[in-house]
Order: sequence, then C-alpha cells, then structure tokens
Amino acid sequence: MICHVQGWNAAVLAWLATTSLMFCVLTLAAPQAAAVPARYPAGERQLITVTAVSHSTTFATLRGYRIANGRAVAVFGPWTARVGYNGIARPGKKREGDGRTPSGSYGFSFFFGVRRDDRFSFPFRHAYRYDFWDDDPGSSRYNEWVNARKHNPGQRPEPMHQVPAYDYAAVINYNARRVPGLGSAIFLHVGTGTPTAGCVSLPRSQLLRVLRWLRPRDHPRIRISAG
Repeated sequence: MICHVQGWNAAVLAWLATTSLMFCVLTLAAPQAAAVPARYPAGERQLITVTAVSHSTTFATLRGYRIANGRAVAVFGPWTARVGYNGIARPGKKREGDGRTPSGSYGFSFFFGVRRDDRFSFPFRHAYRYDFWDDDPGSSRYNEWVNARKHNPGQRPEPMHQVPAYDYAAVINYNARRVPGLGSAIFLHVGTGTPTAGCVSLPRSQLLRVLRWLRPRDHPRIRISAG
C-alpha cells in the first residue's frame, strides 16, 4: 500500500493503481503448490495396526483407525493381541511352519467361522468338519480353503472347524499368489490365551467388534510390524 502521495499527479497515481491491480490478479492466478501426498493409499478408509516391541515377542498391540482426509482417527484399542509363538517375521522372511506372523500390510479376503454369520459386511463361510486350509507347499491348492469331500487338502492341512479359535475369523490376504513355502493360513481369529502358529488373535468380544466394523467398500488393511 502507498501511504504518501502528496504532490503526485493524476497520471502517476492512475498508473500505480493499474499496476497494483495487475499484480494482485497475477498473484491470485498463479498456480498453487502441489498438495502433500496422502499418507494412506486412495480408497483406504479403515486400518488395523499390530505392533510389537520386538520380533521375538508373542504379544502385540492392536489398534483400529478410520482414515479421513489423509489422517488416521482412532476407533478402538490399544488392545493386547497375540502373534506367532516365534514372534513376527522380518519383512520378506516369513516361511511355512516357522511359527512367525508375517510383517507387512495386507487386505482381507473373507470371514469364516464355526458359528453362524453375525451379519458381517464381508462374505462369510461356515466352517464344517470337512473344511481345511491347505498348507502343504507341494500341493496344487497350497494356501487355499479346501472341501476335503471334493479335493485333497494336502499333507497335514489346517482344520477349519476349530473351537474356540475359529468361532469367528478373518482371512488376512497374505501370500495371495500362493508361492510355495512362503506361508499360509494367516488369520485374525479368536484368542485362546496362548501364542498363535502365525496368525493374529484377540479376545472374542474385541474380535467381534473388529469384524463388525470392517467393510469391504472401505478397503481395510492390517499392518503388522515389530521393533
């Protein structure tokens, strides 16, 4: 702003006014700085974190967040979860039968359970006594749900009809490409008071709260880390 104009003629003042106006217009029209990239992928609106203080502990802290405008808003937790009896594997190091929970970020494919569907948003499969999860790296159906009445579930498959662990569970979409030996049957399921064989578990009431909250349209993910 020009404060002292005494003695300036009308032409000079008109030129200054025009120049100032043009400067303001150009300033407003200048392109804005690019927005800072969001911390979360587009479409991801629900997040579960499972964090452990070390890779060897069998305990972890689970929290749930709603993602809004690139920020995480706490919904539930911190809750104590259990992980593999040999802890959490380092990134890329999970192997079949190692007793470790895989680290990384994963989606969910479907829910299942020995109990009835609790009106979950995700697809739900009832677990019968003839249902197994193929964890045989040499099998053509490795890391898949198998109806043993129709197909061979491989050697020493995981029974899906387990009480109380599989009363309710969510399938964590780990090793979706079914690479032999990288690990299989990774679930979020009902806790039994002991470490898991590689899954993540919670007390039943807390697990049900999580499962009822998760919605496919919000593209939920679970992020598991340690150390």
